[in-house]
Amino acid sequence: MYPLRRNRRLRTNESIRAMVRETIISPNDFIVPLFIVEGKNVKDEIASMPGYFRYSLDLIEKEVKELWSMGLKSVLLFVKVPENLKDNAGKEALNPEGLMQRAIKTVKNAIPEMVVMTDVALDPYSAYGHDGIIANGKVLNDDTTAVLAEMSLSHAKAGADFVAPSDMMDGRIFEIRSLLEDEGFHDTGIMSYSAKYASAFYGPFRDALDSAPVEAKNTPRDKKTYQMDPSNREEAVRETLMDIDEGADIVMVKPGLCYLDIVRDLRNTVNVPLAVYQVSGEYAMIKAASEKGWLDHDAVVLEQLTAIKRAGANMIASYFAKEAVKLIS
Repeated sequence: MYPLRRNRRLRTNESIRAMVRETIISPNDFIVPLFIVEGKNVKDEIASMPGYFRYSLDLIEKEVKELWSMGLKSVLLFVKVPENLKDNAGKEALNPEGLMQRAIKTVKNAIPEMVVMTDVALDPYSAYGHDGIIANGKVLNDDTTAVLAEMSLSHAKAGADFVAPSDMMDGRIFEIRSLLEDEGFHDTGIMSYSAKYASAFYGPFRDALDSAPVEAKNTPRDKKTYQMDPSNREEAVRETLMDIDEGADIVMVKPGLCYLDIVRDLRNTVNVPLAVYQVSGEYAMIKAASEKGWLDHDAVVLEQLTAIKRAGANMIASYFAKEAVKLIS
C-alpha cells in the first residue's frame, strides 16, 4: 500500500520549498563586525581573513553607507590600538578622543539610524593581550570590571547604541548597567557575550587586532581562567541567566557552529534576544577550503548561517554579512 502521506510532495520544486521554508535569512538578521585603524585612506586586508579589511575612519564612513544601502542596519566596532598606547590599565580605552570614540561618532554622523555596537574589553588596549588587568600572574576581576564600566560610559557618551562586553569577567554587566543608569544613559543597551568559550577559532581575529596573549613573566598563557571551558554546557545557562539578572538586553553565544547545542539550550530557556557570533576561524576555514575547490563557498555560507538561525539565534554577527545579503537577494 502506498503511503497516504508523502513528505516529498512539499519538496517538489523551489517554489514549494520556499513556501514551506521554516527558517529565513534576511538582512535584518546581521550584525557586521568592522575593524578600524588609525590613518587615512587605509584599507588593509587581513591575511588570515581573505576579503576582510581594517579600515581607517575616512573609509569606514563609505563602508557603513554601503552597508546601509544593502539593508544591513547594525555594526559591531573593534579597534586596532597602536602599540605605544597599550598598557596594563586600559588607560587609552577611556580616552574621549580615542579611536573607538571617534569611530562611533564617524558611523553615527554617516548614518544616524545605523545601530552601533561597541566591543568592551581590554585586550586591544593591553600590553599583555588579555581582557583584564594583570597582577601577580592573574587577571584581576573587580579591578577590570571597574574599567569596563568606565569604558562603556565613554562609548555611550560618544553615541553608541549598545555596548558589548566580551571579556567574561564576573559581575561586569551589573557594574556597567549601574554606571550607565547613574549617568543617565538609560537607553544605552548591553549586548553581553554571556557564553563565550575559550575557543581555538579566534586566531584570525587576534591577528586582525594584534590582541593575542603575550608570553611574559607572571602573565597567563591563555584566557582559560575567564573564558568558558568548551566542554561545559549547563554553565552557559547559568552565565546567561546571571547576565540577564544583572541587566543585559541581548545575550550572545560565541563561537557559532560548534556551539549550536548551547544556542538551542538558551533559546529554550531565556526570553531575551539571542545573538551568535560566527567567528573569524569559521570564516577563514570556509574561505580556505573554497579556494582549494573543496567546498561550494556560497552554499556552505548560507547553510551555516541557516543552521545558526535555525538553532535559535535572533541575530548573527558574521564576516559573511555582505556576501550573504547579496546571495539571498
